[in-house]
Amino acid sequence: MNRVFIAALLTGSAIAAPAAAQTGGFQKIAGGVAVTPASGPSSRVEVTVHGDGIIHVVATPRDMPTGPLAPSLMAPNPPATGRFTVREQNGYVTVSAAKSTAQVALATGEVRFLDAAGNVLLNEAGATTFGRTTADGKPFVTVSQQFNRGTDEGIYGLGQHQNAYMDNLGEDVELAQHNMDIGVPFLVSTKGYGLLWDNNSITRFGNPKPYQLVGEGMKVTSGGKPGWRAQYFLDGKPAVTRQEATINYQYIKDQANWPEAAKAKTEAATGGQNTAGNAVQKQTVIWTGDVMPTSTGAHRFQLYGSSYFKVFVDGKEVLNRWRQNWNPWYANFDLPMTAGKAASVRIEWEPNAGYIALLHSDPLPAPDRKSIWFTSEVGQAKNYWFVPGGSIDAAIAGYRQLTGKAEMMPKWAYGFWQSRQRYENADELTGVVAKYRELKIPLDNIVLDWRYWRDDDWGSHRFDPTRFADPKAMVDKVHADDAHFMISVWPKFYPTTDTYKELNAASAVYQGNLKLGNKDWVGPGYANTFYDPYSPEGRRIFWKQVEDRIAKLGTDAWWADASEPDMHSNQSIAERVITMGPTAIGPATQYFNSYPLMNARSFYDGWTAFKPDVRPFLLTRSGFGGLQRYGAAIWSGDVASRWFDLKAQISGGVNASMSGIPNWTHDIGGFALEDRFASKTPSAADLAEWRELNLRWFQFGAFSPLFRSHGEFPYREIYEISPEGSPMRASMVWYNELRYRLMPYIYTVGADTYNKDGSIMRALAADFPQDTGARKLNDEYMFGDAFLVAPVTEYQARQRRVYFPGTGRWYDFSTGQVYQGGRSATIAAPFERMPLFVRAGAIVPMGPVTQFVDQDRAAPLTITVYTGADGQFSLYEDDGTSEQYKKGAFTRIPIRYDDRTGTVTLGAREGKAWAGMPASRQIRVRWISEGKPVGDANVFDAQATYSGKAVTIARK
Repeated sequence: MNRVFIAALLTGSAIAAPAAAQTGGFQKIAGGVAVTPASGPSSRVEVTVHGDGIIHVVATPRDMPTGPLAPSLMAPNPPATGRFTVREQNGYVTVSAAKSTAQVALATGEVRFLDAAGNVLLNEAGATTFGRTTADGKPFVTVSQQFNRGTDEGIYGLGQHQNAYMDNLGEDVELAQHNMDIGVPFLVSTKGYGLLWDNNSITRFGNPKPYQLVGEGMKVTSGGKPGWRAQYFLDGKPAVTRQEATINYQYIKDQANWPEAAKAKTEAATGGQNTAGNAVQKQTVIWTGDVMPTSTGAHRFQLYGSSYFKVFVDGKEVLNRWRQNWNPWYANFDLPMTAGKAASVRIEWEPNAGYIALLHSDPLPAPDRKSIWFTSEVGQAKNYWFVPGGSIDAAIAGYRQLTGKAEMMPKWAYGFWQSRQRYENADELTGVVAKYRELKIPLDNIVLDWRYWRDDDWGSHRFDPTRFADPKAMVDKVHADDAHFMISVWPKFYPTTDTYKELNAASAVYQGNLKLGNKDWVGPGYANTFYDPYSPEGRRIFWKQVEDRIAKLGTDAWWADASEPDMHSNQSIAERVITMGPTAIGPATQYFNSYPLMNARSFYDGWTAFKPDVRPFLLTRSGFGGLQRYGAAIWSGDVASRWFDLKAQISGGVNASMSGIPNWTHDIGGFALEDRFASKTPSAADLAEWRELNLRWFQFGAFSPLFRSHGEFPYREIYEISPEGSPMRASMVWYNELRYRLMPYIYTVGADTYNKDGSIMRALAADFPQDTGARKLNDEYMFGDAFLVAPVTEYQARQRRVYFPGTGRWYDFSTGQVYQGGRSATIAAPFERMPLFVRAGAIVPMGPVTQFVDQDRAAPLTITVYTGADGQFSLYEDDGTSEQYKKGAFTRIPIRYDDRTGTVTLGAREGKAWAGMPASRQIRVRWISEGKPVGDANVFDAQATYSGKAVTIARK
């Protein structure tokens, strides 16, 4: 039904205004101006100033009343208005603040933003498009606005997506929360500004037209007949051949179109959640057809699918993927096509009770393709915030000023986490921690995934007593082994539970899923629903239930699964909307994307009241604008264990970070596996690939903001997945230990996300915005501002091409070899190592290998200096767990390197003493030069004792 809203928007043009004077008027209002344009689709355009230059634009649609503007969920407490001036000149009203200038055309209401030199940074490219729509019987509008038509800037952010592109300019990105896909309507530009599109509904960036099924838009014929030739096989034997107008088994409801004679018996759970494999008869479907374009250019296709699928165009393979059946997703491919010239398309699919659909979008004119374009399905007005900055980092800082500071994570969260799907009982979980300690492999967090409850008791927050007889003793044992305990808590409830009944009495649970009769995939299948986090009382009750039954056991952290919300997988958007509302504050369509934000608030508000001096920590599968203020991190969902999916995590994580959410992670090794990997007796070839995939993913994980191993069988513990004495085990342990050696650097970079509004995982463009060669690279990134990371994402690759951004020099971390910026080189990538580089001038503080963070706070520090340029670093330290950092209880040690003299200077300690702070420690210095890498933890060139006063250490 939402697609209908968008279609309605696109069938008309901007709403024509009544005849009026050629120029409109304006008046000053609190914080800015209100313009009444003479013509155009907007009857009123308000431009207000917040802080020293954040500009809020709200344009009211003409003759389309939608009621008072709802409060912003993403930016509920914007900065107070700073100083600004207003002047009218040449048909514009200009609002100037300390860091930005906005101009509104009096004739049309169009807005543009200028830099300090008067150059246009961002401008509305033409009129806003509004369209009438409704939600829950209330009037709303669809809204679309294009900016910077024909631009060449780089665009980052928009959340986390899984199609392996880094620069979003020229891409079509749908912002609609889903397992693996996180929509955040915020972007940053290499021009140094940010743009927050303040809309909670499903939103498209790029082409405003939704993709259509091939056959509904683009014409398809086969054998001279309309449509696709569809051939269904069972065990390789023809079962059904027929013409089909479209390829469409996208959702559960579409499975009814399956031909009866082609059905095979499969072992599948209820509710559309299917197990992989176990088909009694192997199904195969082959579609062939000639697709005829009506326009020339790059046509965009999306194959939404699960299980194994391939696409061939004119005999050439263009796509070959696998996805777990219960979690299909989009695979994109572009085809250059000529109007009137057909392309022969063949699609091969092994359904195995899966899902598939083929969709398409016509080319856009080049200036439209290279533009910033937001289109939302439900809104009350055009509503966005311009965030000035001058750089990507400064724009992200402005976004945090607008939507909330990124709360500091507890220090242990940056250590290594172990998890699996799932620990069946308390002994399994505590035994894993004990094994890590026995093997002396560092570990800081153990995670208990779902289904620790009885199967018929989901949402009760009660442990199954037959498997977890004494949950508190289990948690206490984890703590006794110097680890932390994290647990999965869903927003899901069975109506038979007392927790549901309490929430229902407060009208704080959704009823749609229950009315539809949908059952989940556990055992026989159970009726279920989710609570309403938009209800303040619902949030209070939800947390109180969690607190009483789980938090009081000593739980350290929370894992909010299915927070999209994924109430019933593989349903259409229209069906999902029915299950998601109405919310306590409005229709589900209006608030479609914001559920994870409000669910995170439940945990944050509850925890900070329960333990006001302990840092909250939440890991949530979905996110939204402002999530960082709730002490929350995100992860990339139930991704597949495949090489492409490993590569897709790199750009997904970078763009999540550039969306203002600095703490991101992923399931090392991928969550779901093909049968060939999950078998109890895999072939030697499959086992070798599985292990190499996990090792390469682990190497990448060690340089992700959060370092976390999780997935389905085989077990993911280091000692389970890698044979004792093997090169794989040695490499995994080496990277784990390296993570802990780098903890002084990593924790400082993490702390800077709060203190300096920084980012941990960074686009190359954040540090090198003028280096156009770096913008679209989708397999390299910065880790802090010192490390250039180049993961290996191809099986059996023992080298890879690396581009070195900027103009400075880069050191190979392992060998000390030096490379010049602005060039590419082929780099050795042996099985045991991932290409990793450090820029000249970087200062990287390192510590010894420990078994958990802060095992020895007074241990010597090694200051690693990469020579060839001057450098500086400000080492951050605090107690690692409390909220006292907000009261100034932290210290910094300023470190400077003078490349001309070779001296390292540690300045006087800054800040206020914190609990457990060592009075003094040994400081060691290691100067890195060409061919002289950092080496092991005990190698250094000079040392001194540091007691808080300035110390200079000269290079010998």
